[in-house]
Amino acid sequence: MEKNNKLILIAGLAVIVALVIGLVFSMLRTKKAEENVKAMEEIAAFEKEEMEAEYENLAMQYDGYTSTLTNDSLVRLLSEEQQHVRDLLEELRMTKSNDAKKIAALKKELATVRAVMVQYVHQIDSLSRTNEQLAMENQQVKENLAVMSQQAEQLQQEKAQLTEVVNRAQMLEVGTFGVTWLNDRGKKTSQYKKIAKLQLNFNVLKNVAADPGNKTLYIRLVRPDSEVLGQAGTFLYDGVEVPYSLMQDFEYSGEQQDFILYYSVNELLPQGNYRAEFFAEGNMIGEFGFKIEK
Repeated sequence: MEKNNKLILIAGLAVIVALVIGLVFSMLRTKKAEENVKAMEEIAAFEKEEMEAEYENLAMQYDGYTSTLTNDSLVRLLSEEQQHVRDLLEELRMTKSNDAKKIAALKKELATVRAVMVQYVHQIDSLSRTNEQLAMENQQVKENLAVMSQQAEQLQQEKAQLTEVVNRAQMLEVGTFGVTWLNDRGKKTSQYKKIAKLQLNFNVLKNVAADPGNKTLYIRLVRPDSEVLGQAGTFLYDGVEVPYSLMQDFEYSGEQQDFILYYSVNELLPQGNYRAEFFAEGNMIGEFGFKIEK
């Protein structure tokens, strides 16, 4: 009876430990998914902020022109267009960052008001009466452009940083990896000289931020002397064609996928430390070491 109670207690503790481990892994996956979604929201909000800055710069340019012109008709037209820009700016501010259709429409409208601004600048230049007035207007334009250029450069740097964060969040990642030696009958062997195949067991982790669809996975099995086993072909990585040992096409849905691939050994493998390198979509998504020795 006492032995049965101990067994029940041990089984209960095992179940509790398993539940705790499962809960921890679930929380980690949820946290990673939330971080990926947050990164996407940040880049959308940044693009909206960039458009707001451009609208504000256009409104500032109209201020500069209306305060120096003496042509009442042109001043009235500029004031109307300036109000139109301000209305668009207010509409943009009221638009949510996730309203892609509205954001796209306002972005298209931004290009239109830019073109209108260019037309007015030409009219102003043509109405200039003296070289002094023309020089003053050109200086104002240069100052405005310098401010816009500085702001645009800063925004571009921030956008590049956010884009890098999003790209990292969208990258696939190989989780676990293992190698099994097989003989010429496909049976597991521990004898070095009988290795006929290498069985590669690995998985591609779940990533809800990654784009689903058809993917191509390239695997490089690198020998101790840095030569690549097999060299079945090449793929482009960082602008260079590099050889690979195995290639696998697969459909990725965002969920974890497990793989078993086989590399046929057609040579006496040198003993030592090997590397398995995984590539997809122009990125290295995993690197693991393994040994082949007697």
